[in-house]
Amino acid sequence: MSDVEIGRSKRARSAYSFDDVSLVPSRRTRDDELVSLGWKIDAYSFDHPIIAAPMDSVVSPATAATFSENGGLAILNLEGVWTRYEDPTGVLNDIAALDPKGATAKLQEIYAKPIQPELIAARIQEMRASGITVAGSLSPQRTAQFAKQVVDAGVDIFVIRGTTVSAEHVSNGGEALNLKEFIYQLDVPVIVGGCATYTAALHLMRTGAAGVLVGFGGGAAHTTLDVLGVRVPMASAVADVAAARRDYLDESGGRYVSVIADGSMGRSGDVSKAIALGADAVVVGSTFARATDAPGRGKHWGIEATHLELPRGELVDLGTTGSLSEIISGPSHTADGTMNMIGALRRAMATCGYSDLKEFQRCEVVVTPN
Repeated sequence: MSDVEIGRSKRARSAYSFDDVSLVPSRRTRDDELVSLGWKIDAYSFDHPIIAAPMDSVVSPATAATFSENGGLAILNLEGVWTRYEDPTGVLNDIAALDPKGATAKLQEIYAKPIQPELIAARIQEMRASGITVAGSLSPQRTAQFAKQVVDAGVDIFVIRGTTVSAEHVSNGGEALNLKEFIYQLDVPVIVGGCATYTAALHLMRTGAAGVLVGFGGGAAHTTLDVLGVRVPMASAVADVAAARRDYLDESGGRYVSVIADGSMGRSGDVSKAIALGADAVVVGSTFARATDAPGRGKHWGIEATHLELPRGELVDLGTTGSLSEIISGPSHTADGTMNMIGALRRAMATCGYSDLKEFQRCEVVVTPN
């Protein structure tokens, strides 16, 4: 890829977002029912590769069960209101009533309440009792502190998710989290990220992670680009990390690490593009926040928006489009790509002529810059 000269002292490579690329049909098409959306990570299999993001506006123990009923996986944010409040109904009502303008101070106040370890265990056990695959998320800063409670409570998939996560962190404070050592000590699969480059992804794969999250600085509720100036367009990021997966497969003698696109997928077409660019699965937040039965009831925010010193997100009012089940698997009542996510992915694969997710990763794409 050729570099672009920014000025005499700096060059940069071109990078593309999902909006900049489109899918190209192959020489054949197929019926929708001949398409398989099945996805597997470690010992856990799912009917489709669309994961609900660990955001309080999207996933509760109850909605996690709804996602499971619709064949997918939901990740509970173990640093959110569900582990800070015995009954978070009141604070969720307060957030739903907030005017997005000036909401940051109230979010900071709500999330200033300490995380209660006993509630981490209680929420995981509540999800286990419903018979679903239990996935919970911690930030890298809190992983060492709460990992024992998470594993002891019976989590199936452990997610370490941050704005950016590296296998190599330099610190002048306490001992930094050694991901390789930490992951190999666990008896559960670990998904870790985000990252957005080939090199960073390769290092994360070498830690023993079962999956790597791709992306930071994007998403409907993020202001990371505005606050930090950090963002990598997702189409290029996914393709780069998919190349790291290929090379790590050779390096490790056959160990496959799932590439999971995380962020900047507000519509079903973005999900299709992410898979075609090399993702095995995707994490979606804002689309599911539009559900009438989502915890945020149309309001959407991430944990980054609640940081006490440097918030990098905001509360946004997305409105509602339909029930969670309708948004996941239809029927759709809109033509804007915000409902029936599974149906749209299946139709895209059938239109382009591919029978399963791995085949669809070979789909031709074209650059269509705005």
